[in-house]
Amino acid sequence: MSDDVLTRLAHRSDLPGIASLTVRAYVDGGLLSADDDYLDELTDVASRMRDAELWVAEIAGVVAGAVTYCPPGSGYRELSKDDEAEFRMLAVDPAVRGRGAARALVRRCLARSRELGVREVVLCSMPEMMAAHRLYKSLGFWRDESLDWDVDDDLTLWGFRTVIQHNSDTSTSTS
Repeated sequence: MSDDVLTRLAHRSDLPGIASLTVRAYVDGGLLSADDDYLDELTDVASRMRDAELWVAEIAGVVAGAVTYCPPGSGYRELSKDDEAEFRMLAVDPAVRGRGAARALVRRCLARSRELGVREVVLCSMPEMMAAHRLYKSLGFWRDESLDWDVDDDLTLWGFRTVIQHNSDTSTSTS
């Protein structure tokens, strides 16, 4: 059963909880080890709030997930070009997975892109994040291998892209 999920911009008071749930999502989810250097970036939510848009999903008034939305000009962009946006660091508390928080956050990013007149949204994802890939595909994203990048010898991130439909509430792909 899906709960009502509210998305909103994060408040400063949300930052410790966002850092904690992000660690749980990535470490408890088996994506990173507890000593991975990337955790420093994931837990620096104050910088994300300052240099991008930090959105949260609430279920029953409790922050259940967060995403960093990077509009054109954001210092947190890694893949996007000037007329594109991207989102990063999508994380949902493992205790509430399957209740719609991730879908609500991705939809918020797509709606925000529509509001800003952005043409496309891109993202990268670890190959083993299969549930996330299914979510992205269901919302109109497709794999774009031209966006793949080697973080280091042990990790290649996969790129995804969608085209923003500005005259409706859905995004469509044209792969």
